[in-house]
Amino acid sequence: MEQLNILAQVQSLVGDSFLGFLRIAAPVVAVLLLLRCILPLLTFRREPEIWAWLNMPDGSQIPITHWENVIGRSKSCDVTIDFSTVSRNHAVLTRYDDGSWTITDAGSKDGVFVNGKKVQISAVHPRSRISIGGVEMHLQPISEKQEIKQAKLRTKAASGWDSVANLMLLSVLQVFMVLGFLLSGTEESMIPIIQGFGGILLCQWLLYVFYAIIHRSSFEVETIAFFLCTMGMAAIATVKPTEAIKQLIALVLGILVFLLIGWSLRDLERAKKFRYLAVVAGVGFLVVTLLFGTEYYGAKNWLIIGGMSLQPSELSKVCFVFAGASTMDRIMQKRNIIMFISYSVVICGLLALMNDFGTALIFFCSFLIIAYLRSGSVGTVALAITALGFAGVIALRIAPHALSRFATWRHIWEDPFNAGYQQTQALMCIASGGLFGLGPGRGMLQRIFAADSDIAFATISEEWGLIMALLTVLCIVALACFVLRTAPVARSSFYSIGACTAAGVLVVQTMLNCLGTLDVLPFTGVPFPLLSNGGTSMIGAWGLLAFVKAADTRQNASFAVRLKGRDDA
Repeated sequence: MEQLNILAQVQSLVGDSFLGFLRIAAPVVAVLLLLRCILPLLTFRREPEIWAWLNMPDGSQIPITHWENVIGRSKSCDVTIDFSTVSRNHAVLTRYDDGSWTITDAGSKDGVFVNGKKVQISAVHPRSRISIGGVEMHLQPISEKQEIKQAKLRTKAASGWDSVANLMLLSVLQVFMVLGFLLSGTEESMIPIIQGFGGILLCQWLLYVFYAIIHRSSFEVETIAFFLCTMGMAAIATVKPTEAIKQLIALVLGILVFLLIGWSLRDLERAKKFRYLAVVAGVGFLVVTLLFGTEYYGAKNWLIIGGMSLQPSELSKVCFVFAGASTMDRIMQKRNIIMFISYSVVICGLLALMNDFGTALIFFCSFLIIAYLRSGSVGTVALAITALGFAGVIALRIAPHALSRFATWRHIWEDPFNAGYQQTQALMCIASGGLFGLGPGRGMLQRIFAADSDIAFATISEEWGLIMALLTVLCIVALACFVLRTAPVARSSFYSIGACTAAGVLVVQTMLNCLGTLDVLPFTGVPFPLLSNGGTSMIGAWGLLAFVKAADTRQNASFAVRLKGRDDA
């Protein structure tokens, strides 16, 4: 008996020593991993791709660096022709996947002429004479050999060994976490925890092998996503370890959605067809929820199917991004923007009927991003924000559920055992965790409702430390900054608008989740992308990530961009 006690004491001492080591080692490994992933995203050389030349009457040549180019007198145009007869936004010159070109009149005063004939939209060939405001020009596309040579000369995103090294670091972190839970958890929870972390590890390596097969070397965006999923699994392992498998299944489905959307974006014509399907699906998800959904905490935003709870509005976010993205020739048509505004009103109206004002706010922020990118008008955005203010006042009067959350905002300490209970507990546990946390499974927040979803940021802070929690926020910020860098050189406005809107959704969700937990903003219960426990939230976040990836034009970076000279369709 004495020997058994001594053995137990030795095991306890070893366990405490390892957990002490883990508290320091985990943030060190995470910082090194994220530095290796984030720095290439923020420092890559932005190289414009030249797809054709416009030969002007004076013998000069203007490079065409996008697949969609606005031609006009305005300095904001891709091709500026400073001539009084040329409209500010006169025409749109468009390249297609097969290498063909068209020119579209953008509502100019004098029109567009091709070979002496006035056209609304017309195919353009190397010998075609284009006349815009009396200025004649010829299009000279680069040859297929020049296109292949240009692709080879572009700087590659990363080497395969860099991605392998990053995945090795992430795998080490995951193994450390499993060992930490093994030393501090109960025997009943060990199997799902091992399966959860092991499943993430397997998924990340299988996805990398798939990338290697299709000759893609850049894996930074995906590694960041898997890091967030790993931290989310750490929160689930603490609070609800039995749901680890369910979240793993959602991760697999999310990756499949990520690949499906990426495949659809490889061909702009195919992407346009998917866009129409997404428009219908986005409304359909919300209508079904409104008719057959279940109300929780004042919001009717859940569907219960076979014992599984789903939140279809998370999938509608992906559909909304698809619906908002558009090619430049359509952006120039006023009818197109009016139709999108109408679609946005329908979406937000359905969410208001469901009393899901947190999600409605995310959709509205997405609308603002799309409206600005498609119109370039600050006035339009200001008008929309004013309309939101009036709608918000009406919503607070007719929805006591929303009003109660606003009443609690900035007053949580006045009612710490009722309305402010979650947030006061979260703040105290964040403080107790310090910089390096208490260790896996040793926090008190795991006993609080929604510790793995609504306040997952606080759970990570308590058990893994404030450094790790802030690193999860840094991941989302880094993805947004990457989009801001890559969007200007994206081939199509479809990719630019989609990526910027998707990144905007991720940022707004993260802000609402973290700042709501800290009582800086009203508490909405919005999930932290890729981290909060929730199947539909996980699938939707990976769907949004596909738009971020599609805008990446670095050489051999995105599977959504075909490699010239290689049949990988």
